[in-house]
Amino acid sequence: MTTLHIHRSHVLGMERARELGQSWVAEAQAQWGLHCERQTSPEEDLIAFSRSGVSGTLRVTALEFELRAQLGFLMAAFAPAIETQITQNLDALLGQA
Repeated sequence: MTTLHIHRSHVLGMERARELGQSWVAEAQAQWGLHCERQTSPEEDLIAFSRSGVSGTLRVTALEFELRAQLGFLMAAFAPAIETQITQNLDALLGQA
């Protein structure tokens, strides 16, 4: 199993970070067919996502986004392209903020 770990710091605050997390969820569901479940607390949102061949979490806090994904055997062959796409999408969201 291949693991991806993407971390981005920010200074957006929790409210704006949550909004961007929700935008990421909408895009992940529409573009990649991911099933997402969100758990919230005052300190963070934890978004669990999955589909065939991939599962992971996106942790959203007032200071950072941290994505961890486990790729199954077939998806592991595409790990560099998947990591590039996720990184570009997350950076684009943060760039819009």
